[in-house]
Amino acid sequence: MATLIGNEAAFSDTLKNLIALDFDAVAAYEAAINRLDDPLIKDQLGEFMSDHQRHIQELSAIVRELGELPPTDKDFKAVLTQGKVVIGNLAGDKGILQAMKSNEDDTNQAYEQALKRSDILPRAEGLLKQNLADERRHRSWIEERLSRL
Repeated sequence: MATLIGNEAAFSDTLKNLIALDFDAVAAYEAAINRLDDPLIKDQLGEFMSDHQRHIQELSAIVRELGELPPTDKDFKAVLTQGKVVIGNLAGDKGILQAMKSNEDDTNQAYEQALKRSDILPRAEGLLKQNLADERRHRSWIEERLSRL
């Protein structure tokens, strides 16, 4: 789903698409948290959701600095990311976590591709690297938790 992010003509469009993807991730985390049984997993996913909300705020500030308007809400892909969680719910907490891993695979790929651009603003590069580190940490925790279920 996220494979095209990073290939936009303008760097600002890459940032806007990352913001939209983070909005979609927040929606998926909300759906997951509302369906999970394990309170420890709920708490951890809540922290990950907060990371995505921070990404939105920080990337939006850069977009505004560029004189453009950032996205302000999830887009049509949110239905897909939430849908994975709803379908995963049929298999309980493990199914939900598998859906969230798939969503995190998308965000990891998007940030990796964005960092390959040759026109990254210096201020944005550090932020993108930090956000990618968050995404990798999210995916790693989910993978580790899945291995125990």
